[in-house]
Amino acid sequence: MSASERGWGGRRRQALISVLSWPPAQRKERTGNRNAEIMAGKPKLHYTNGRGKMESIRWLLAAAGVEFEEEFIETKEDLEKLRNDGSLLFQQVPMVEIDGMKMVQTRAILSYIAAKHNLYGKDLKERAWIDMYVEGTTDLMGMIMYLPFQPAEAKEKNLALIIERATARYFPAYEKVLKDHGHDYLVGNKLSWADIHLLEAILMAEECKPDILSAFPLLQAFKGRISNIPTIKKFLQPGSQRKPPADEKFIAHVKKIFNM
Repeated sequence: MSASERGWGGRRRQALISVLSWPPAQRKERTGNRNAEIMAGKPKLHYTNGRGKMESIRWLLAAAGVEFEEEFIETKEDLEKLRNDGSLLFQQVPMVEIDGMKMVQTRAILSYIAAKHNLYGKDLKERAWIDMYVEGTTDLMGMIMYLPFQPAEAKEKNLALIIERATARYFPAYEKVLKDHGHDYLVGNKLSWADIHLLEAILMAEECKPDILSAFPLLQAFKGRISNIPTIKKFLQPGSQRKPPADEKFIAHVKKIFNM
């Protein structure tokens, strides 16, 4: 063995001895950070090239300043491949590859991203409020999301119901929250998943009725504030990974992939 090889081996042994001399908590923290670095990489989103249930995940990642990749499901065969290779725990999308996991179930994915990027409150109570607000906006967005898939004869009635629910149930509640605590954000006077989700819902509702916020001045101001957060402002610009509303061509394409 050469002198240089002996020197290298000595340095490696010395480094190992040094690591083992750290207190257990410090060893765990440093090795944990290294493992996180290894797992880190751009999340990869598996879904169709449209909004659907993946859009809120795109919103949350973008707001957190996280770059992500997308692998679009374009055919039935693409979907079957994911199902057959074991990537989909419940045989359903959306699926997100993140931190060494293949995550499914929209709510689980969103909760993980929110917690990881400090968008999920500072304690259990704040998380409970965030969850409540998110569930409300999810209900409203679900109604809007499925509107284009409904029969033509039902669309007018269901559009009227969406507008009624938005203006009589959901938006008055969020307007009151902002009025009662007087803060810029819904929870803890700090940007959270709840704010991002509400802005997404507002913009979707405005696609149904452009002046839908006319009776809600605090929500109008809220929309302006949150839209101008740099990461969100970037996501709202043309050319971002934000998806447009579903048109008839896209709906037909999705129905074919999912046998709807």
